[in-house]
Amino acid sequence: MGNFRKDKVKDTGQSKTTNNLWFEIDSNKWPIVYRDEYNVRFAGFERLHPFDSNKWGNIFQYLKSQRLLDENSITKPEEARTEDLLVVHSIEYLNSLKWSWTVARIAEVAPLAMLPNFLIQRLYLKPMRYQTGGSILAGRLAIERGWAINIGGGFHHCSANSGGGFCPYADITLLIRFLFNDESLRVKSAMIVDLDAHQGNGYQLDFMNNRTVYIMDVFNGYIYPCDRYAMEAIQCQVVLDPFTEDDEYLNLVERNLEKSLHSFRPDILVYNAGTDILVGDRLGNLSISAQGIIRRDEIVFMKARERRIPIVMLTSGGYLKSTARIIADSVLNLHDQGLISLPKKRNP
Repeated sequence: MGNFRKDKVKDTGQSKTTNNLWFEIDSNKWPIVYRDEYNVRFAGFERLHPFDSNKWGNIFQYLKSQRLLDENSITKPEEARTEDLLVVHSIEYLNSLKWSWTVARIAEVAPLAMLPNFLIQRLYLKPMRYQTGGSILAGRLAIERGWAINIGGGFHHCSANSGGGFCPYADITLLIRFLFNDESLRVKSAMIVDLDAHQGNGYQLDFMNNRTVYIMDVFNGYIYPCDRYAMEAIQCQVVLDPFTEDDEYLNLVERNLEKSLHSFRPDILVYNAGTDILVGDRLGNLSISAQGIIRRDEIVFMKARERRIPIVMLTSGGYLKSTARIIADSVLNLHDQGLISLPKKRNP
């Protein structure tokens, strides 16, 4: 795409459900998507999972404390409804989420199986549906503004028919499908750059043999999910050894991203920016420093922005409480480097 799209989204008849998730955003709002409903508050059950259930709110509070944005300048998404989820998910899969034991398996919190499903829907799945709506909205904002960040999402272990690894909805597949389905946006190809420590097997299953979606995945090959069938969908696969450190990692990311963008020119780049690569994260088992993560994000945004490829970033995995501050510092660094900014106001 030579220029970023600035026009309004037209009604293409794709589905009236898109009116719920795609709506006009004032130009004075940042294309950074978040709302308080992202955070999981589950009467203490969230403490049974290694994931920081307030991670997303902590990122926002750090950015707010640095006066980059506030409640009035953040973009607030709507909840993805059943009609929206059916763009990708089967009705059988969505119905399976009405069983508490299914959700307990996906969330990896066994005691959830004993709770009434209406509580699980309200206290766990509803926040995930808001984050999914945020990813879909951020995709459209990236096309309009050149970039967008969802402070959430990145559920890369969920496919159309199966969830897992704390991922109940296939937000990456949904984001891309919504863009492809709206003819007014003229988005015909996408690149997924997945730099979470874990293989993104969910969307890989969804886009198997799909030549319009290019997948670059850099992951620790010795941890979950080790899905060898899904790996067949990856065009640029970089398997890391445990405890890989900054220099080797950043060199691999930059070199392979350059190679990928040379061989495939996407209409949008979907960046799954997991921070479970951080040293000390026991689920990621890599040894990347905080500065390494900040530099990584800078490289990805720089490569996309210099080619004028719209980029949408999802925060994905990260299981240490310190990752919230690192993500916020990375966003601030992107701003300081001129890689993200609000559009300049035009004179009347």
